[in-house]
Amino acid sequence: MKHNQSSKQNQRIERISETTLVIGTDIAKNNHVARAFTYRGIELGKRCLFQNDEQGLLNLLAWAEALKQEHGMNDVILGVEPTGHYWFPLFHFLKGHGIQVVLVNPHHVKKSKELDDNSPTKNDIKDAKVVAKLIIDGRYSEPQLPEGIYADLRVLMNQRERLNGDLNRVKGRIHNWLDRFFPEYTQVFKDWEGKASLITLGQFPLPQDVVSAGETTIVAAWKKNGVNRAVGPKRAELLYRKARKSIGLTEGAAAARHELAMLLEQYAMLCRQMDQLMALVAELVEQIPGAAEMMTIPCIKLITVAGFLAEVGDLSRYDHSQQIVRHAGLSLREDSSGKRKGETTITKRGRCRLRALLYRAALTLVAKNPEFRTLHAYFTTRRDNPLKKKQSMIAICTKLIRVLFELGRKKKAYDAGKVLGPHREAQLQAAA
Repeated sequence: MKHNQSSKQNQRIERISETTLVIGTDIAKNNHVARAFTYRGIELGKRCLFQNDEQGLLNLLAWAEALKQEHGMNDVILGVEPTGHYWFPLFHFLKGHGIQVVLVNPHHVKKSKELDDNSPTKNDIKDAKVVAKLIIDGRYSEPQLPEGIYADLRVLMNQRERLNGDLNRVKGRIHNWLDRFFPEYTQVFKDWEGKASLITLGQFPLPQDVVSAGETTIVAAWKKNGVNRAVGPKRAELLYRKARKSIGLTEGAAAARHELAMLLEQYAMLCRQMDQLMALVAELVEQIPGAAEMMTIPCIKLITVAGFLAEVGDLSRYDHSQQIVRHAGLSLREDSSGKRKGETTITKRGRCRLRALLYRAALTLVAKNPEFRTLHAYFTTRRDNPLKKKQSMIAICTKLIRVLFELGRKKKAYDAGKVLGPHREAQLQAAA
């Protein structure tokens, strides 16, 4: 693995020759800074200050072209530090004009900015130089932004995450309202999101409203809105009884009704938007080769597969599943020195959303999928090098990546007999 990484760095260094103009940029919201260097780290010309619009980027291109002509250079490689989203338009604009844009790890920029002046000072001009020097050393990567259907899928899944956060906040506020004004309500409706419950909250929100309406009126409201099963006179009688003895607040009743009405309106709107969004996601996933086979894994549904593909992109870009493991930040790192052997942990240098998605899926698999549950039990109880439960879950995440990669690339349905494999089966039998 280390040899492979060293070989890749050598290839990146060889990519930069005496005819390559190396440009380091510091990206901000409105104004950017660029500095140009030779492959030996000698700065050329004055720095370029340009705005985040078409004219600004055209000025950058003109500045780079003038330096190329002046110093007899053939190509340009431009590096950015991807600490936010402001570099996306610049990347697409320059890519369309044939300029190669590469990424420099923000951790590398932070740790190497004192090499020149032995000072932790941070500013745009200094950072642009640090970015360029890291490119010259081959410490950069080429961005793999999703394209086509995968770009649409990533936007939708990011939107889903935000919608889900908004929905959870609204649900929390409704729980807060119930705790203040009708704390006994959940004794009647354990799931307040059910149809009959939402009708009740909409028409008879406060205990005094329930008492004033009476059981018959409440049942009639349920039936009128299409609730014909599960709830009826017995539930209405229980609701009426709880409302009569409620200890909820009675002051500010008019404002409380208005507050709940607004919260229920927001809840309904967010639910509707979520349904519409997931319909679009399902439509996109159906068009991706191998996605249907990935969903044949028991307990792995649309949200997991869509989220995985949104973060990873086209599986045909990868040579092996270990690349996705590194992409998720799940590859192992060692902290050892001399005779001291530190704890081995994961790097967490990757896409945190992908890592979180895999961990949530692994929790479900360990609970409900027989093969993954068996694997988890083996990892945590084996005689040699037993893993802690959380370490085992990380191993399950990497196993899930390999299974998803295999099914998606080869378009094969899930085969429970092949998940463990003959080697693992032999280990399990020996452990038993």
